[in-house]
Amino acid sequence: MSKFAYLSVLLGCLVGTAWLEIFLRTKVYRRTIRLILTILPVLVVFSLWDAYAIAQKHWTFDSRFVTGITTVANIPLDEILFFIVIPICAILSFEAVRSARNWEAGDEDSKWPIPSWHCLECWLLSLWTCMSFGQRF
Repeated sequence: MSKFAYLSVLLGCLVGTAWLEIFLRTKVYRRTIRLILTILPVLVVFSLWDAYAIAQKHWTFDSRFVTGITTVANIPLDEILFFIVIPICAILSFEAVRSARNWEAGDEDSKWPIPSWHCLECWLLSLWTCMSFGQRF
């Protein structure tokens, strides 16, 4: 089980926030293009950061807690999934608060999938979340 510890944490995060999409109708997963455009910069920036840190031997991953599957530049698959899952959870949480409080972000009537100011907020929230959680693994 320890080989799947990292993935278990990610699964727990997804399960823990999944109900927000269903019961608070956050519509995060329905706006797929917007979600991808929000997460993609986080994924690219942090993957490059990890690749550099791994290459310089500043950053390592305990092989007891990751699957052992590596991607480009020796980055564990678990870490790449982290850069996708944690921002999704952060965005779901942000949208849940908006939904519960009836807060508007100014993009409610927009038909465009292009990120608006609201998605910039989500991107910054995702960036901060990844930096915060990343210190713990």
